[in-house]
Amino acid sequence: MTMKQTPSQTVGPYFAYGLTAQQYHYDHGQVAGSQLVRGEVQGERIRLTGKVYDGEGVAIDDAMIEIWQANAAGRFNHPLDQREGRPLDQGFLGFGRCGTGTRDDLSYEFNTVKPGAAQDGHAPFITLVVFLRGLLSHAYTRVYFEDEGSANDVDPVLNKVPAARRHTLIARRSETGTGVEYHFNIHMQGDKETVFFDV
Repeated sequence: MTMKQTPSQTVGPYFAYGLTAQQYHYDHGQVAGSQLVRGEVQGERIRLTGKVYDGEGVAIDDAMIEIWQANAAGRFNHPLDQREGRPLDQGFLGFGRCGTGTRDDLSYEFNTVKPGAAQDGHAPFITLVVFLRGLLSHAYTRVYFEDEGSANDVDPVLNKVPAARRHTLIARRSETGTGVEYHFNIHMQGDKETVFFDV
C-alpha cells in the first residue's frame, strides 16, 4: 500500500479557543494559562504584555501566544534540568498560554518572573511562540530585556541577528502602579517584522 501525504492545514484559529479555554469562558480544562506564578516565588515578578500585528499593522484578535522560560535562578521547570546550584522554584510554572481575543485592546498578558540566564555567557530571555490563522507552522521568537544591555551585547543567539533587526527582540521595561511591565509587540510581516527563528 502506498501512503499519500496528508494535506496541510493552517495552525489557527482553533488554538486560541481550544488551548486557552478558560480565557474564552469555556467550561473545559486547559494545560496552561497566563499565570505562571503561584504563590511565593524567587526573583522579580513581572508582566509581559503586547499585541500581535498583521502585515497591515492591524492587531490580530485570535492569535495564541505560548511562552516558556527559566526561573529567576536560570533553571527550567523540566525533569531533564537537574543542574545543581540552580534551585527549582515550586511557585513558578515556567510555561503559559494566552489568546489575544478577550481584551478590548486585543493584547496578551502573562504574569511571570524575570528569568535568570539559563547558560553562562547568555542573556536572560523568554521563548515565545505565535499560533495564528493562516500560518502553516507556528512562529518562534525570543524576548530579551532592555535592562540587560551588557548580557544582550554578548549573547551568542542575539548577536547572530543583524544589528538593525535586534530591536525587534527587545522588550521595553516600564514601572506601573501595579508592578514592573515589559512590553513586547509582535509584527508578523512588514517593515517592523519581528525576527523569527527556524527551530
